[in-house]
Amino acid sequence: MEDQRTLNRQRPREECGIFGVFGHEEAAKLTYFGLYALQHRGQESAGIVVSDGEWVSGHKAMGLVPDIFGEEVLQKLRGSMALGHVRYSTTGSSLLVNAQPFKVQYAGRSFAIAHNGNLVNAKAIREDLEKQGSIFQTTTDSEVVLHLAARSMNEGIEQALVHTMERIKGAYAMAILTEDMLIALRDPYGFRPLCLGRLDSGYVVASETCALDLVEAEYVREVEPGEILIISEAGLKSIKAGKAPRKAHCIFELIYFARPDSSIFGQNVYLFRKRQGELLAKEFLSRADLVMPFPDSGNYAAIGYAQASGVPLEMGVIRNHYVGRTFIQPSQSMRDFGVKVKLNPVRDLLKGRRVLIIEDSIIRGTTARTRIKTLRKIGAKEVHMLVSCPPHRFPCHYGIDFSSRGELIAASKSVEEIRDFIGLDSLGYLGIDNLVKATDIARGDLCLACFDGKYPVPIDESFHKYCLEKRAGHEI
Repeated sequence: MEDQRTLNRQRPREECGIFGVFGHEEAAKLTYFGLYALQHRGQESAGIVVSDGEWVSGHKAMGLVPDIFGEEVLQKLRGSMALGHVRYSTTGSSLLVNAQPFKVQYAGRSFAIAHNGNLVNAKAIREDLEKQGSIFQTTTDSEVVLHLAARSMNEGIEQALVHTMERIKGAYAMAILTEDMLIALRDPYGFRPLCLGRLDSGYVVASETCALDLVEAEYVREVEPGEILIISEAGLKSIKAGKAPRKAHCIFELIYFARPDSSIFGQNVYLFRKRQGELLAKEFLSRADLVMPFPDSGNYAAIGYAQASGVPLEMGVIRNHYVGRTFIQPSQSMRDFGVKVKLNPVRDLLKGRRVLIIEDSIIRGTTARTRIKTLRKIGAKEVHMLVSCPPHRFPCHYGIDFSSRGELIAASKSVEEIRDFIGLDSLGYLGIDNLVKATDIARGDLCLACFDGKYPVPIDESFHKYCLEKRAGHEI
């Protein structure tokens, strides 16, 4: 029987979300709300650090944002600058010591860092630094950044960060808080989203625009790929520190991770997902009686498919929105409880009907298989599925937690074999050309490596082994 922890591993995870505030008297409280809006990006741990201009202090813990930060905790976090982070680990164990923001003291100054992404050369840099005497407190690749920066800090923080960006490779959107400045950095390829907002006379940086909306900050622009953006009393200072041969915006941010009310990479997420469904309807005609999503993953593509095809849209499965992070485990006799507690089909709607399900992705296939069994059991006449992206055949090394091909059902099975494994009458995937067409982004500016195996930043075998070893130590 699948328990809740097993179920949680069936969907892909992204490692974190970042929110920072400069120049607002309620910086900590605004950061709390910003992290609340970004909770979908990480449910493992959360932290907030603040600065009053002289001292940097903070609080972090394992768990969800509202469980960690009550009114009493927030009252103690005083200052007009703050940096927050929600985390799901992809490199580094699931431990409090690895929760972020990660804070250190160096040469009389405080530095706190929050990182979203994955450095593909972190292992090599770490080993090199340890040989030179560096002592690491965590197993995260984020700490490598601070150690590298410290090596050049005698040249000033700006040059130290420029030198650091010259060394690190991979996907990263970062923010660093000191006593008197908030700094945002983004890798030269622009894998992960990071944006700048204006709030009264201050500034906000966030992983997604939905966080700006919640605190009523005005969107200004994205932090550019390869940019170091320094926010201080002097205003904004932009340094172009790195240049890549191309952009490589992660397509899976649009497909799955970003909230539908966000805009990332200059693209509205809701409209992109709806367009996926419209293009699915052009690729695959259906004689189904109804089209439905498994909430909430396929909702917006299902809307697009229904409107383009004329097949009626129904919410044939109801999501329980009040399921917490943990709950009392059921007995062995209560089979598939982990699936049923979240989603329950409407029997009278689906019985005897030809059902077309729209999904946003199939990673391992086990959860889909369980859900299809349930639809068969209640009497659905036919069950078909369309997926609004191509098959995931290659692992991601840039911050999504399917880091080996063995975890991906499409890496070893054909579409027909996946159909049979899940128990469907038919299965279809959106073609990669139509996936790109659903965006307003040039194909050459997207990272499509999980579909085509063309990695923008090369991966060596030692890093691949390192990722697997790290993941083995923090399965949740």
